[in-house]
Amino acid sequence: MYMITMFGNVLIILAVSSDSHLHTAMYFFLSILSFVDICFTSTTIPKTLWNIQTQSKVITYAGCLTQMYFFILFAVLDDFLLATMAYDWLVALSHPLHYTVIVNPQLHGLLVLVSWMVSTLNSLIQSLMVLWLSFCREVEISHFFCEINQVIQLACSDTFLNDTVMYFAAGLLGGASLAGILYSYSKIVSSISGVSSAQGKYKAFSTCASHLSVVSLFYCTVLEAYLSSAATQSSYSNAIALVMYTVVTPMLNPFIYRDIREQRHKEGS
Repeated sequence: MYMITMFGNVLIILAVSSDSHLHTAMYFFLSILSFVDICFTSTTIPKTLWNIQTQSKVITYAGCLTQMYFFILFAVLDDFLLATMAYDWLVALSHPLHYTVIVNPQLHGLLVLVSWMVSTLNSLIQSLMVLWLSFCREVEISHFFCEINQVIQLACSDTFLNDTVMYFAAGLLGGASLAGILYSYSKIVSSISGVSSAQGKYKAFSTCASHLSVVSLFYCTVLEAYLSSAATQSSYSNAIALVMYTVVTPMLNPFIYRDIREQRHKEGS
């Protein structure tokens, strides 16, 4: 699954960079998303595969903090990129004649830059706050990687501030991204409803449905990982949900967005 994820997302990046017809905002965001998915999966899976191969589950304290930092960074970046792509679809359907003016290279470059800056700052703050905590000498994490919530729960010192910052950041950044996606798609549905041609409606809906399927899969697995498992206190169900979140979703993205590319080429022809 990891090799499929790497190969599929690398192919998307190469296709976008080599085809001049794909040098648009939509495919720019898609190539960035593919790069982030490669990094996101590579944060946890290679170490997990190494643990399976060597039958050793040990990770150093510095390695655990590093894994935590990059996992948070790329997870939040995924959120922002999906919201940005939803906005891109909204402008493309609602204002097709002004699309290139509204979503110009300066704007989509700025959106990606801001996403990177906010994600980096959030990840840095949360990772540094873990440094303030004290741990017992021998700590065992009930997970296949250093997930921040699991690590904080194992601290011997007070974790109130860490919990507050973690849930506040998740609610603010994740909630803002989800709200932006829901708003964009509510407007997209309204725009599609106003299309007079049945064929035009089908093309618009099928293209957006592909992106919406990625969004749904991403957020459903996130909610399953962090809400359902918190209610049942089951580390096993939490691990399964996070496998879906960290491995399955990035693996399926190339297949889903391949359909989008084919649909866009058909529309162009």
